[in-house]
Amino acid sequence: MRAVVIGAHLRRDDVEPHATAIAVGYLFLSALEIPDEQPVGDRALLLRVAAMRAKLVEEATFIAIRYGFVASSDADAFAKCAAFLPKWKSVLEENRGNVEMTLKVAATSAQPRPDRRDFTSGADYLRALHAAANAVTIDPEFRRDVEASLLPLALKHRWSTRDEKSVELALLTPRERIAQINSAGESLRRPGVAFMLSGPWPLEVFADDDHE
Repeated sequence: MRAVVIGAHLRRDDVEPHATAIAVGYLFLSALEIPDEQPVGDRALLLRVAAMRAKLVEEATFIAIRYGFVASSDADAFAKCAAFLPKWKSVLEENRGNVEMTLKVAATSAQPRPDRRDFTSGADYLRALHAAANAVTIDPEFRRDVEASLLPLALKHRWSTRDEKSVELALLTPRERIAQINSAGESLRRPGVAFMLSGPWPLEVFADDDHE
């Protein structure tokens, strides 16, 4: 067996029949079995996995596993996941009815990306990349409107800068509030502000949060 792993789930029937279910202790992994010769970076495969991921999150909340995790057997999958199983189980049980939504907002002024040729050290270059991303800002009035409209619908939220051109707001929200969030997103539209609201997504940004 060779399979691309998609996510971690509480129950087998959260996975089947949309994907192959691999039992790992008291949890299940969703996976797509592929031929040994199949390149993991193949675009058609990436699209197929993305479609399966979207279908799976419609069925039940799961924890997304970064693309590129390939298991060669059930035992291999268990060995690679064993250390994470208690944490995953806790997160999944606490967030059974929750999903993530994402708002990506274009920066008011994009920061120039550092040129690798200007640095003699890889570490210095990475620090410059990080600084450029953190310097990105969005219109403060729009941010206030976003927070007033969306944060009351979320259990948790997190602003982050993923690149030099945009800022992202991740929301952890009950599944039944998705329509309200989409409606609130529509009300935020205005000339001169580019943003994209997307979801529902599996747990990813909030998958490592500690729970009390």
